[in-house]
Amino acid sequence: MDNNRQQAAVRHATAQLAALTGTQPRVMEETGTIRIETDVTEDLVRHWDQLLAVLEQGTTFGLTDSDTGQIAWLRFETGETTGS
Repeated sequence: MDNNRQQAAVRHATAQLAALTGTQPRVMEETGTIRIETDVTEDLVRHWDQLLAVLEQGTTFGLTDSDTGQIAWLRFETGETTGS
């Protein structure tokens, strides 16, 4: 995926999560990836099909347990790597 399309996909997924949750998702750039995550709330669980549709836009996605509950995340591969 070229950089412009990838950035558009990241913005689109972020906007969709914000609309579903009412809060701004966390976006983190990692080596070779961009990760977007949001806390899973009871209200979000009621919209599970919509959440899953957003998560499936990423290269990978999943749920992670945290001290305060669950976090839904998706990741877009950027193709960038660090040199050795």
